[in-house]
This record gives sequence, structure tokens and C-alpha cells, in this order.
Amino acid sequence: MRRIQFTEEEIAQLRYESLYHKHALVRRRMQALLHKAEGWSHAKIGERLGICPTTLRKYLDLFISGAETGRVEALKELNYKGKPNRLMEKKDEIIKHLEENPPATHKEAQAKIKELTGLQRSLTQVSEFLKKNRIRRRKVKQIPVKADIEAQETFKTETLEPLVEQAQAGKIHLFFVDAAHFVMLPFLGYLYSLTVRFIKAASGRQRFSVLGALNAVTKEVVTITDHGYINAVSVCALLQKLHDLFLSLPIVVIMDNARYQRCALVEETARKFGIQIIFLPSYSPNLNLIERLWKFVKKKVLYNQYYAHYEQFHTAISNCLDQTGTTYKQDLDTLLVAKFQSFENATIQP
Repeated sequence: MRRIQFTEEEIAQLRYESLYHKHALVRRRMQALLHKAEGWSHAKIGERLGICPTTLRKYLDLFISGAETGRVEALKELNYKGKPNRLMEKKDEIIKHLEENPPATHKEAQAKIKELTGLQRSLTQVSEFLKKNRIRRRKVKQIPVKADIEAQETFKTETLEPLVEQAQAGKIHLFFVDAAHFVMLPFLGYLYSLTVRFIKAASGRQRFSVLGALNAVTKEVVTITDHGYINAVSVCALLQKLHDLFLSLPIVVIMDNARYQRCALVEETARKFGIQIIFLPSYSPNLNLIERLWKFVKKKVLYNQYYAHYEQFHTAISNCLDQTGTTYKQDLDTLLVAKFQSFENATIQP
């Protein structure tokens, strides 16, 4: 039997690490050396821990070899590297292939990997590979096919971002204007459930239209509503409402190129009230901050909701908009940050 002298400090450290170290192998090593320090025979230690004499000798040699760095610390060294991961060996090749042919499911990724490399791996192994290489499930987003990406980028950097800076500096009131036409139809979303759920679908095509102006800084929303359609008269009414409510600073509104907005009546009304209108490049909903608000409203009060009567339908939308500065303020302060999607370096799915 080998004679090893243990210090009191080493015994205390062995006792602690044998209980609390995160790795099971290290805890077993610590227990073996602790029993050795307590005077147990090698046979008794092996029987107690279920290890053979050769393994125990390795633990003892490892402990003795740590004279310089600390003998207890030497027991924590884990040199086992496991079997080579053949997926990771072909990582670059696999990632390149999956980026060129993005899979929709783990099962599809499994098939593509097998086709490319000949390696058959379980869905769990494929999932772990994707996760480790930051390939995660991402929702495909859309970009209008007629969008001028270069014009959008120029507008964003030369016009939009400077206006936001002026508004944040308190030099102007900046509003994003757009209309949402909420049709009384089912808005289907996802639910966690043991069974498939069905929602009643209201008949008819009743709509509740909201013309809104979103303050880029305060996130305050000013609206004009109609139970039919929004037109140029509605836009003029909104401009007048903005003029009456915000007299302290010059008003700048950003809106799209809808015909009822880009017309002589609207432009004349804007001049009358001293409001500057700036039109977005064509097909640029990604640059209109209020578009995010409309999506938020649908998610909060329309997805998976059935309204038996039109009155309930439009009241739910109005109540949601009325609570943007109270109940939903924290959510919207995060959602409506004036940072805008750029498609300059976007990866377009063929």
C-alpha cells in the first residue's frame, strides 16, 4: 500500500469537493483519496466506489503528480475528449449546404445531412448540431417585390434617421401615419393545446378602419376612425387634430403613397396648418413605424378571438388603442424603437 501524507487542508478540500464538485468523475476521485487519507485499504476503497485496483492507482498517481499546482487540483483534470464528432468535422461543408438549401424541419435537415455526407444521425443529434452552430428556426419575412432597396437605404440614412434625431432632441414633433382596415374575420394564431381548436368565423365583411399617427418619441397615438373606408377627408381631419394638439413644435408627418394621402386636398391642408409631409419610397412598410402597432393590436385583441357582434369587434380595437400609453406602454416602448429594417444585406430566398 502506498504511503501518502495528507495535510489537514487537503483533507478538508477533498471532503468538500467529494460532495459538491459538478462532475461525477471528479467527485469519485475525491472520495477515493479521502478514504485513502482516512486509512482505508485499497480493496475496501475499490469495493466501496466500484473501481478496480488499476483505476485507483491512476487516481493516486494523478494526486501525487500535482505537487507543483496542488495535489487536490490535479484530481480535477479531465482529459477525456470522447469520440470524434464526425458532424463537426464536416461542419463547414454542412452549414454551407444548409444555407444554400434551408430546411424547414429537423427531419428535413437530417435528410439533407445524410444526402450530403452519408452520415445518418438521430433527430436529437441533428438538433444539437444546429443549435451548437447557431442555426435556429427563423420565420421567413417578406419584402415587396417592387421595393427599391437602394432608394429605401438612401431615404433611411439621409432623411428618416436625421428626422428621428431631431424629434429626440425636442426640435420637432415627428409622426408616422398609416391606415389599418380591420375586417371582421377570424385572425388565426397558434395555441398550446392537447387538441386542435376551432374558432367561429363571423359572416359578412364588416370593417373598422383606423387612420393613426404615431409619435416617434412619446409613442402617443392620435386616431381618426371610420366604419367604412379612409379617404382624403379623413387624412385632413387627422392633420387638423395634430395641429390642434401639438402647437409647441413644428410637425412632420411620414406617410406612404396611398392615393388618398398624396393628393392636392391633403397637401393644401398640410400647408394651411404648417405641417410638413414626407412621403416614403414606394413599397416601404418596413420604414413606417406605425405598421408595428397594427400588428400588435391584431395580436392582442384579434388573434384567436371571436366577436359575435360588430360592436364588440370595433370596441375591442378602440380599447386597445386607448391603452397604448397605459396598459401596453412597456410593451410598446420596446416594440416601437425607431430602428428600421434594412434589406441592403438581406438574404433573399429564391
